[in-house]
Amino acid sequence: MLEFRKRREFQDEDAMAAMNDIMFFLMLFFLIIATMSNANIIKIMLPKSDTTSKMAKQPLTLTVTDDLRYYINSNEIPSEQLEAALADAVKRNEDPTVVLRISKALSVQDLVDVMSVAAKLNLKMVLSTEK
Repeated sequence: MLEFRKRREFQDEDAMAAMNDIMFFLMLFFLIIATMSNANIIKIMLPKSDTTSKMAKQPLTLTVTDDLRYYINSNEIPSEQLEAALADAVKRNEDPTVVLRISKALSVQDLVDVMSVAAKLNLKMVLSTEK
């Protein structure tokens, strides 16, 4: 007598291991690209303002952090060499406008000290704020 085997029903399987690998590599790719695109940004808390305007040219950026570190376009400058470094940076840049990014945690005297250096060099200085 012939025995008929009962056929198993087809069950589709979800192979998700490859999808997990692909998602992991995509996440890694976007994280690396995101950090590379913002490599020149120094994180500080800026003071707030109601009005904002954007500059057409790429000016010099002077950043002063909470611990009184000075950066000109993301290059750290010792405080005693700030005036000479600013003068040198202005010579290399056709636009003598300096965007001042100073932490809101610093005192007004720290702001005045930096602005007096710019006044000695006859520089236009713009204060950067958050909206």
